[in-house]
Amino acid sequence: MAAEHPKLAQDLLRSLQDTSQSEQLPIIVRLSSERRIMRQGLAVRGARVERSYRLRPFVAMQATPEAIRSMEKDPGVVHIYRDQPVYALLNRSVPIIQVPRLWREEGLDGEGISIAIVDTGIDMEHPDFEGRIAGVADFTGEGPGDGHGHGTHCAGIAAGSGAASGGKYRGVAPKATLYSAKVLRSNGHGMMSDVMAGVEWAVEQGVRVISLSLGGPGPCNGTDALSELCDAAIEAGAVICVAAGNDGPGAYTVGSPGCARRVITIGASNNHDRIASFSSRGPTLDERIKPDVVLPGVDIVAARAQNTSMGTVVDDWYTSASGTSMATPHAAGVCALLLQADPTLSNDQIKARLMETAVNLGENAQAQGSGRVDAWRACHSQAEPEPTPEPEPGPEPTPDPGPSPTPPLPEPGQGCLTALLALLFAGRPRR
Repeated sequence: MAAEHPKLAQDLLRSLQDTSQSEQLPIIVRLSSERRIMRQGLAVRGARVERSYRLRPFVAMQATPEAIRSMEKDPGVVHIYRDQPVYALLNRSVPIIQVPRLWREEGLDGEGISIAIVDTGIDMEHPDFEGRIAGVADFTGEGPGDGHGHGTHCAGIAAGSGAASGGKYRGVAPKATLYSAKVLRSNGHGMMSDVMAGVEWAVEQGVRVISLSLGGPGPCNGTDALSELCDAAIEAGAVICVAAGNDGPGAYTVGSPGCARRVITIGASNNHDRIASFSSRGPTLDERIKPDVVLPGVDIVAARAQNTSMGTVVDDWYTSASGTSMATPHAAGVCALLLQADPTLSNDQIKARLMETAVNLGENAQAQGSGRVDAWRACHSQAEPEPTPEPEPGPEPTPDPGPSPTPPLPEPGQGCLTALLALLFAGRPRR
């Protein structure tokens, strides 16, 4: 059946079989170009545009099966994905990766470098972040606060000052500037399209490092919409660290966006330099090694959001939690330190240095990647990235003839994508 519908993702095909004709499905449409058509307030029969993107010609929308099948026939549509749910991936760790040596001997603390936590939000009243949250955005409709605790904990690992603990629970880059993109609701759940919007927002703010402690179930091959947008954000200048997931110890368990080609995918190790059993393993669906490296992600104490109970509560200000979610902001903090030392470094250069200098834990590469990060060695490395292999080419889209000067209104049941394109790329993404 998939061969008959090459533009439809397999999970979308399955959903269409079980969906009534009146029900709308959340989808993400990949278009063949970024052409801009003036917004005309057109109603697309059976479909509603939710959000468009600037880094890649995607649009998130709700559409009935009939509308989806109409779009499938349009030559301007390259692919249609099901908008997937994503989830939050749930004192000794910092010394293990040699960060205090960089603090002492190199004077590196993340000052001047920005880190975006794309997650459940950040508790902006926490003493560990005082005066260092430069921007917030909410893509959930709940407001920017953290009603879950996951995002605050991750922010504390990456860049908490430790002020509420006398410095005991200081994060990796304690003077870095923080940005918060809330893309997961207070139950820890969200949608792929919201994560894409949060990543794009962070790029627009000029953030240097983006930390994504979230994802969907594996396996995947890096061609899904979220993975592609993350790679586009890297092209735009961001460094992106992504959690591998907590579905180990089986193989093929790294999900999106951890399977994206250029992101730095992070697995979890414990305080004894062994791979955590829960840490997702590779390979990706197209047989690439993932994760790229591992960092501590077991029993990590960091900032606790007010009135939340995530993890094991330590006191009013801190909680302990485990997961590749906790390993990932360690990596984001290390990236901030490396950028402070050399602001010219690219994502690919940082990734190469982390991998080249990682400590081999003697585990399978699909569990540990290149090994456990050593921040000191990475900071003094001159490793350069190898050329990234190009993905296998997909089917060529039909050439886009470009918009007519005045697009006509579609007749009922016809011209679905003409109307859709009229709603696209006509201003900034909805936030």
